Amino acid sequence: MGGDKKPYFGLTGTMLNVWVTVACTTAMTLFGYDQGVFGGIIVTPDFLHTMGDPDPNLQGTIVSLYDIGCFFGAISTFVFGERLGRKKALMIGVSIMSIGAILQTAAFSVPQMIVARLITGIGNGINTATAPVWQSETSKPAWRGKLVVFEMIMNIAGFSLSNWMTYGFSFTSGSIAWRFPIAFQLVFSVIMFATVPWLPESPRWLLAHGYNEEGLIILAALEGAHATPKDDYILNQRDVILDAVRIEQETAPSWLDILRGRTGNTGMVPRLLLGAGTQWMQQLVGINVTSYYLPLVLQNSVGLSNNLARLLAACNSVSYLVFSFAGLLLIERAGRRKLMMWGAAGQCVCYIFISALLSRADDPVNGAQFGAGATAFFFLYYVFFGICWQGVPWLYPTEINSLSMRTKGAAIGTASNWISNYLVVQITPLGIANLGWRFYLIWVVFNAIFVPLVWLVYPETANRQLEDIDRLYREDKSMVFVFRNKEAIQVKRPQRFIDADEQRIEMLTITAQEEEDRKNRMKGHEEE
Repeated sequence: MGGDKKPYFGLTGTMLNVWVTVACTTAMTLFGYDQGVFGGIIVTPDFLHTMGDPDPNLQGTIVSLYDIGCFFGAISTFVFGERLGRKKALMIGVSIMSIGAILQTAAFSVPQMIVARLITGIGNGINTATAPVWQSETSKPAWRGKLVVFEMIMNIAGFSLSNWMTYGFSFTSGSIAWRFPIAFQLVFSVIMFATVPWLPESPRWLLAHGYNEEGLIILAALEGAHATPKDDYILNQRDVILDAVRIEQETAPSWLDILRGRTGNTGMVPRLLLGAGTQWMQQLVGINVTSYYLPLVLQNSVGLSNNLARLLAACNSVSYLVFSFAGLLLIERAGRRKLMMWGAAGQCVCYIFISALLSRADDPVNGAQFGAGATAFFFLYYVFFGICWQGVPWLYPTEINSLSMRTKGAAIGTASNWISNYLVVQITPLGIANLGWRFYLIWVVFNAIFVPLVWLVYPETANRQLEDIDRLYREDKSMVFVFRNKEAIQVKRPQRFIDADEQRIEMLTITAQEEEDRKNRMKGHEEE
């Protein structure tokens, strides 16, 4: 940041936040694209022929081992991410993912494809554990939820693009039908390589690691051109962050203490479990039964042709994308708790109807109508998921965990997502083949369980400073059930937290004025 050259190309405030969002959004769009592209490839004749016509079990393995790579990528972020910082972790992640994409494009056998899928997954695991944290730590509280949800909307956009890409290339012959859609991932890598290096590091990470001057400069830059590192508001932000770091260092237990059940007074274990739990639940509501395999589901469960199944999957992805924008409007107004409860209830109803209708899809007279009805409820399921469950599980682990545990908490949450993702993706082809419509009853049960679970134990994190949750758990050391704690479940930020910030700023103003008066007196004495 030295010399006359302005940092970040002179961008500050909203525009600087926009470019951080572009980088983080690109990472999540790449995640969505990579997640969806194999749904169309796994039913491509040339791909199946090149891979030796794998059976349903091997198909599931090829697709799902990507999630194992993502799991190990997230775990590596847990180990090294806090040491590296947000930017370096992302650059490592996108580099590994690019290598994996090139190897997938060039694969000619199942072993080659599996290795390439694992490498790609490692890179994506790092990216998905890091991007939401970086976004959360550089965003203002009023925008934090909306921006992370927007990332996940663009994740859906990537998913939709991959569906249309594979559908369009299904009309071509030869290996280009599946090699080009895989290679297209590199476009997103180029965007990340062009943006991440020049953007600011997380000011919270800098302050937590002793880079006080750089942290203050970035806090001011993110606030806007009118702000300076000496402003009371900026100094208050720094002090709140450093207080949270100090208290966490004084009270946080070691990992050995955690394993022994000695957790101090920070609520570390409950918070880690809640963050990871949202990621587990996102998989167990049944999304990846269809997001990886919707063309396969529509072919095998509903009985549609290959072409029509692909087309409907692509159309569904557009509906999914459009309705997910409602999440932007609701994420702060309704809060995280209500969205998760509403979504789980709606998804439960959808899977009830899907199971019931598919149980009659083999009817010789009305089977087509029952299949069409089931397809409509698959579409409706994506409406509920896109609005309510797409963004919250990626946002919640970054909000519920303390500053010193945020990288680890996000990594654990992301690792939980990917290992549960692997289990769902691995069993789905076999489940559809062996259980038929009964397979979908599993997701009815999980969705039904999650409604009361969220109500009982999940505190609200909307409209809070990230450090507010630390205070909440310090004051109620044994908090597990939250439904009776008004401050823990209300959507609006508790008034006493607002008052505390105002008092802190007032004290900083008084202190600054006293310092200015002292300097003026000294100057007067010198002149005399």
